[in-house]
Amino acid sequence: MSESRDDPDIFWVDPRMRGVFPLDRFRISRSLGRSIRRGHFRVSFDTAFADVVDGCADRPETWINPTIRDLYLRLHQQGHAHSVEVWQDDRLVGGVYGIRIGAAFFGESMFSRATDASKVALAYLIDNLRRGRFVLFDTQFLTPHLASLGAIEIPRRQYHQQLAAAVVQSAAFSDAVPSSSAVMQRNVQTS
Repeated sequence: MSESRDDPDIFWVDPRMRGVFPLDRFRISRSLGRSIRRGHFRVSFDTAFADVVDGCADRPETWINPTIRDLYLRLHQQGHAHSVEVWQDDRLVGGVYGIRIGAAFFGESMFSRATDASKVALAYLIDNLRRGRFVLFDTQFLTPHLASLGAIEIPRRQYHQQLAAAVVQSAAFSDAVPSSSAVMQRNVQTS
């Protein structure tokens, strides 16, 4: 992370309590389910990675400085970083991106320019991770928004144990976009 867009320094974060998303606990609310089923959004994987990073950084305060942006783009080119893009017509309206190591996925940031766009991105990301046999989805910090969707906090020691086990396993991030009905069927937690 960086303190701000203009701060040239970067640093690692290892919080005492870590935000994680148990992949079997993602909750799709009725309204999010309607947004997914309506088909107002088109979803893609790894087609506009730089645009998703830029969308995430497009806010008054951000931890994404030019160095971090360049490093993520390199990781994407090497196949280690992935994005989920949400489109309305031909306009990018939401997305999420992160890094894959073994069977761990580290969600870095997400953004939304339309109602439910980032939640739709998250639903498709979690579906992709579940299908790809990922075992850890790290969100770094727990926000009220993520908690409402099923994310939890775990102590650093427990996180380090899960991380050590996850990075030595293999998982695959697919660029095949499933149908909205398949995403809905595979997400067992609905509220």
